[in-house]
Amino acid sequence: MADESGTGPVTGPVLAALEAIFAGAPRPLPLHAPSLGPDESREVRDCVASGWVSYLGSHVAAFESELQRICGCAGVVSTCSGTAALHLALLAAGVGRDDEVLMPPLSFVATANAAAYLGAVPHFVDIEATSLGVCAQALQAHLTAIAAPGPDGPRNTLTGRRIAALAVVHAFGHPADLDALAEVCAHWGLPLVEDAAEALGSLYKGRHVGRHGLVSALSFNGNKIVTTGGGGAVFSDDAELIARVRHTASTAKVPHPWESRHDEVGFNYRMPALNAALGLAQARRLDGLLERKRALAQRYAEIFAAMPGVRFLAEPPATRSNFWLNTLVLENAATRDGLLAAAREAGFGLRPAWELLCDLPMYAGCPRAALPRARNLQPRLVNLPSSPG
Repeated sequence: MADESGTGPVTGPVLAALEAIFAGAPRPLPLHAPSLGPDESREVRDCVASGWVSYLGSHVAAFESELQRICGCAGVVSTCSGTAALHLALLAAGVGRDDEVLMPPLSFVATANAAAYLGAVPHFVDIEATSLGVCAQALQAHLTAIAAPGPDGPRNTLTGRRIAALAVVHAFGHPADLDALAEVCAHWGLPLVEDAAEALGSLYKGRHVGRHGLVSALSFNGNKIVTTGGGGAVFSDDAELIARVRHTASTAKVPHPWESRHDEVGFNYRMPALNAALGLAQARRLDGLLERKRALAQRYAEIFAAMPGVRFLAEPPATRSNFWLNTLVLENAATRDGLLAAAREAGFGLRPAWELLCDLPMYAGCPRAALPRARNLQPRLVNLPSSPG
């Protein structure tokens, strides 16, 4: 029986579980709200008092230093948005006009948009069911079928375009299978770019995500675990690459005591100090926020373990997920909309997964592999309330 009435075999038990977990919590309960407190207020007040509220304030360098400590990387450049960070990361990886960028179809639209900003073309490959990230085996099979080696990287024999990079997404904070994907990239001579927008604090085999490829991007949007209101960051273990990104993000201005000289087309993608002040206080609380989010995920895992018709998306083997958005995988896609409607009526901020990027009108004509898992999973995914509070 479908759940269109809101009283079917999935909707009732799921809503009862949510009522049990969030008994007494005020409604509506959002999908993911920031956790803000006195530390954040103090840092923002200090920034205002200093008068350095724009790009040159000391809070920018302090925030970048804290991110560098968390990720264990050689360098960080903070930006005005996660999309800007991903744009710069792909640019630093050598992506250019008329190139193709391999990526999963299950992601926020920024992953494809960042490639399009460079005049490049998204090229969609299938995902695997454990992490919802790019499937290394499917990727290798697809490249074997359609790609040929070239002097500057593989070429798509069907379109004639260069395949310039693989953009891996850590969906909902769950690390993709980075070792297997890095092996495929090494075989084909492809730079690996990690879209870690949702994955601050997530570990793959004990190492922070974002350090298994050439360069990575983070997001600090208002719905992320650590927020700057709006912002992002590029990070890498390649110090020379980070210096290049910083120059490009700062309108390509040549350092000089008074002259305003720019040596190439750059972007005004810098993060203002006001945003960085908020992010600094947030980042210093990351361990506590992650602990609370993992406790909520454990409660979800326990309460949904024996429930028919649903599966709680666990962290993949050998990883430690930040559980940015806790996720249910429904057995029957026909039960999704009834569940979403009833949950909204009850005051719970459930959300379906993003529409597949390859189905959006601006990317509908882009190259793609067969996408059976993405097609099967996307209509069955539901995100649960996941705020650290």
